[in-house]
Amino acid sequence: MPGSQDENPQPRGAAPQAGGGNGVQALAPGDIAPPFGAYSHGVLMPPGLRMIRTSGQLALAPGGAVPEGAEAQAALCLHNIDRILAEGGMGPADIVHLSAWVTDRAHMAGYMRARDAFLVGVPVRPASTLLIVSGFTRPEFMVEIEAVAMAP
Repeated sequence: MPGSQDENPQPRGAAPQAGGGNGVQALAPGDIAPPFGAYSHGVLMPPGLRMIRTSGQLALAPGGAVPEGAEAQAALCLHNIDRILAEGGMGPADIVHLSAWVTDRAHMAGYMRARDAFLVGVPVRPASTLLIVSGFTRPEFMVEIEAVAMAP
């Protein structure tokens, strides 16, 4: 969100910032505007990392329930992503890119709150794309999220 304070700000114009144990570095050129929120403009991945790319996750609980509200839906999407990454031996700190789609501009804030909560403590914020779309496969879905993660 424009003007929001990032809990883990990246120095502008500084050398790439080293991340956790996966060697990923955030890229923050000093001659472009800073990110709007909790993400990096770019990330540099060292050679030799394994990669997981998730499918887009919709807010569908194991029993078929769909939570109400964009923030609750985004939180469930991110929980599902966390479980997929764990299955491959990775976690949120290994995410290098998040792509998200919301069905209305009004859902952006809820998505961003869920994303920011999910990324608390992550040393290098992933690159990020957020798009507004006309809809998903069922009308109750408001958010879809996919992730790319890399780790040794």
